Amino acid sequence: MSLHTETLVIGAGPAGLTTGYMLAKAGRDVVVLERDPTQVGGISRTVEYKGFLFDIGGHRFFSKAKEVVDLWNEILPDDFIERPRLSRIYYKGKTYAYPLRAFEALRNLGILESTACVASYLWARARPIAEPRSFHDWVRNQFGERLFSIFFKTYTEKVWGMSCDDISADWAAQRIKGLDLGAAIRDGLKRSLGLHRRASGDDPVIKTLIESFRYPRRGPGMMWDAAAAAIRTKGGRVLLDRRVDGLTYDAGTQLWTVSARRADGGRETFTARHVVSSAPIRELVGAIRPAPLSTFQARSLRYRDFLTVALIARAKDSFPDNWIYVHDPAVKVGRVQNFRSWSPEMVPDESYTCLGLEYFCFEGDGLWNAPDSELIALARREIGLIGLVDPASVVDACVVRQPKAYPVYDDAYRAHVATIRRDLEGSYPTLHLVGRNGMHKYNNQDHAMMTAMLTARNILLGERRYDVWNVNEDAEYAEAGLSGAREALGSERMVPRKVA
Repeated sequence: MSLHTETLVIGAGPAGLTTGYMLAKAGRDVVVLERDPTQVGGISRTVEYKGFLFDIGGHRFFSKAKEVVDLWNEILPDDFIERPRLSRIYYKGKTYAYPLRAFEALRNLGILESTACVASYLWARARPIAEPRSFHDWVRNQFGERLFSIFFKTYTEKVWGMSCDDISADWAAQRIKGLDLGAAIRDGLKRSLGLHRRASGDDPVIKTLIESFRYPRRGPGMMWDAAAAAIRTKGGRVLLDRRVDGLTYDAGTQLWTVSARRADGGRETFTARHVVSSAPIRELVGAIRPAPLSTFQARSLRYRDFLTVALIARAKDSFPDNWIYVHDPAVKVGRVQNFRSWSPEMVPDESYTCLGLEYFCFEGDGLWNAPDSELIALARREIGLIGLVDPASVVDACVVRQPKAYPVYDDAYRAHVATIRRDLEGSYPTLHLVGRNGMHKYNNQDHAMMTAMLTARNILLGERRYDVWNVNEDAEYAEAGLSGAREALGSERMVPRKVA
């Protein structure tokens, strides 16, 4: 027996649930399938362990797209809190405020190191590498070798698992564009002297420097639990523990047949007019039968993964940061989240603190496959080396692994995605790709939502009027509504590519 629906959505993360919500709101029949047996949200879910709540990766609710902000307010009208934004860099026993505070940086580095950094910067500006090819070359030209080694090299290599000499310079140019050392020093001096002025309503907001953000009081999972509940209330269905493992398309009837497997071994079959997928492209294409022509390209797509070791410790007073970036090469941890600073309700007992130590890895490598006990021991040891918490005060811990956190932009990814897109759009006119992994595009939560909103609009209109592939890091839309979507800017949030 099969269940029929107009639109079947694969994946109940931000993109999948946004698609489902928009269609159900419009009175359309929709079914959302999620492989997780217990919760929705994908990488934006909130994990609970003995009453402690963990945000996987950290999700600030800030967007330049008015439609997205309005949707957040519509789905979760009463549970947002305003939180101060604070993050710092840790390097060799010292923390550095971000944005820069010049006097603090000079004091932490010391007069000799500060002088060496300035000399290195002046040397690099006077004798730049003529044709910078790598991330290393580009950053060295802009900031000097010593500042590169302190504030760029170690963290970048931890996150991406690549040497800075192997990462293309174009990623640096995009990722660090607009950052001028002189302007940073001037701004840092103003901050150090208390002369910094908050942006007014007419001032442009630099997203990486926002000083506060909105956040659901019990983590981002609140948003997606509410979205799933709203879909059900409006007549749609959200089904957990359904791993999609087969899709076939009948060009004659223009119907999809989709099979899903449950953990207990049971199987279900669905038919649908439209299929919307936020699943990783590699998995989606691998499930289509007969195999698409672009199967080889889909198999070649790669992903970067990470895991979080959450440490629960006796420590009423903790550091105020949302997270600390760890640039010190002496430890493997890349970033430390302070869950109470995201929201006090993330930690149920004021006499405890809960920190999330993030380790970037590839699924199947040594870190990923290490037993939880070894990872917890590593995290306890490194939190002590950093000096944020006494390891002896840690009373409990757990490990959360997150596969396919970041799509990898290697040498051939762009050509592969273009081939897959041409193949799928040409062969399957009612198959729609949305979200970060669904499009193999390194978008934020709000941009993933916008791809879903435009896809829902296309389905409602009965034509692909909006090109979801134009939604990107800098996309802004007219306040009049989705009609402004055609004006999406052309740049995109990039991840490292190898040197050509």
